[in-house]
Amino acid sequence: MGSYRQAYEQSISDPTAFWAQAAQAIDWRTPPRTVLDGTGAPFHRWFVGGELNTCENALDRHVAAGDGERLALVYDSPVTGTKRTYTYTQLLDETATFAGALAGLGVTKGDRVVIYLPMVPEAVVAMLACARLGAVHSVVFGGFAAHELAVRIDDAQPKVVVTASCGIEVTRVVEYKPLLDRALSLATHQPEHVVLLQRPQARAELSAPRDLDWQELVAGAEPAECVTVAATDPLYILYTSGTTAKPKGVVRDNGGHAVALRWSMENIYGIGPGDVWWTASDVGWVVGHSYIVYAPLLVGATTVLYEGKPVGTPDAGAFWRVIEEYAVQALFTAPTAIRAVKKEDPDGTLLAGRDLSTLRTLFLAGERLDPDTWQWATDRLGVAVVDHWWQTETGWPIAANLRGLEPMTIKAGSPTVAVPGWDVCVLDPGGEEVPAGTEGAICVRLPLPPGALLTLWNDDERFVASYLSAFDGYYLSGDGGYVDEDGYVFVMGRTDDVINVAGHRLSTGSMEAVVSGHPAVAECCVIGVHDELKGQVPRGFVVLKAGVDIDPDVLRAELVARMRDEIGAVASFKQVDVVAGLPKTRSGKILRRSMRAIADGRDEPVPSTIEDPEVLERLGPTLRDD
Repeated sequence: MGSYRQAYEQSISDPTAFWAQAAQAIDWRTPPRTVLDGTGAPFHRWFVGGELNTCENALDRHVAAGDGERLALVYDSPVTGTKRTYTYTQLLDETATFAGALAGLGVTKGDRVVIYLPMVPEAVVAMLACARLGAVHSVVFGGFAAHELAVRIDDAQPKVVVTASCGIEVTRVVEYKPLLDRALSLATHQPEHVVLLQRPQARAELSAPRDLDWQELVAGAEPAECVTVAATDPLYILYTSGTTAKPKGVVRDNGGHAVALRWSMENIYGIGPGDVWWTASDVGWVVGHSYIVYAPLLVGATTVLYEGKPVGTPDAGAFWRVIEEYAVQALFTAPTAIRAVKKEDPDGTLLAGRDLSTLRTLFLAGERLDPDTWQWATDRLGVAVVDHWWQTETGWPIAANLRGLEPMTIKAGSPTVAVPGWDVCVLDPGGEEVPAGTEGAICVRLPLPPGALLTLWNDDERFVASYLSAFDGYYLSGDGGYVDEDGYVFVMGRTDDVINVAGHRLSTGSMEAVVSGHPAVAECCVIGVHDELKGQVPRGFVVLKAGVDIDPDVLRAELVARMRDEIGAVASFKQVDVVAGLPKTRSGKILRRSMRAIADGRDEPVPSTIEDPEVLERLGPTLRDD
């Protein structure tokens, strides 16, 4: 791993030189005076003294270089039957005009704008328009519950909220305006204006003078030029989902963010100017911020914006249709999406007749990639299936297989190696590094690289308490795992997914890998439940593959036998339930904490990000059944 090893070692031993070199790929209005400023440690700042504009780097620079006719954005919406394309010139024109509209409403540098939109091109335009003005955007997942939206509005205190009349969830229309109105009735802070995009699937009533129609507003707007901002000025706030009353507002800066994302696009994903890149996620999540909007445009690629699902719009062949139609070279999505496709079409029959010859890589992240799903995708697609690991807080990958820098051997179950810039360490409870192959808390030695969170919005104390206080000098990822003798990172799940069975600490991620390897299992979840004798014991929940008919008792016996063979009798794995579905957040994470609480008879708030509350409700009697 010569090229990788050299880059990684320089990034750790001399981060100033490494990131100064990476920063040359960005257009600066004023070059940075100091690459890394640690005088305020544990708070670190990157590219101090530098000035730039993120929107200028994403759009204007490509047009100025003569690449204005290159395709910037492809919009594909199977839920509305709509397709649109935007060149860099067209996307720049729309963004500059909407920025002018916001400026006309008094939005200036440092003001916050909450964006509450579905997966439509206007969401990308609104984010870039904020960046153009130096305003701070806070995107809230479209259709989010009114209470959660109100909490975010009160925390960010936006001057303007940008929304749409509705979003579409496969077969139903979700009207946003009543949700926003309810949120504003709950919120203490009131924005000066609401800008609303009317969609034909549902029209919304506007309340003058606060509410303004998007189309009418831009019709009279003058295009705005890019505003110069400091590298250390905030670009956006993104709230992490959680069960506490006050959400964590992750703050990302302009300079470090631009440098890190541009570097990651080329070196991790192997994507450059003119390449077609598709991130099948949502702009409401960090994946959408980083890899639908900013990174592909910073590098001059074509980004696909997909308003649909992996299954049901219309079937489990939807992904293959999009890849073929737009000659996609790399797809990035969540393992849950691939498991959904695998469940509906286990033999991959819907791949037949599709020309996927342009596809080079499938990138998966957002949750642990189980080896069975990795194998299925590898066998069906015949391309590199690359797991990688990162978080809302980090903004870009901590561990990955760097396809652009040096493609590496793939080990199923591992997101490969620590990415340059991330000094990954595995620590025991006393804060000491553990030997290779030993599980512990995965941490990152400070300083965090460019692009990582700076702090939490208006809450430095909580930032330190949440991430920096467990081990002095380290960022606590909250995930447990180990690094093997080859330097490969294995992320076994959140540290609260480590269960203690009669004094033995066991990873539920390891158990899920065993369960998911059974040929009848489409997806699974293992949680630790209270046991009078052993403290905790594991309990499995499995969803069967479509068309599979197996006696639950036979399946249970086979899974228990597999667990004894691969983990050992110490796991005390005896209880397995076959269920119709597992409760998940909209981003695909299984609600293990909520399942544990119900199984243990505790009341715990259900995260507002839950995809389908009825799944958890239906699972309740099974969870409570001892």
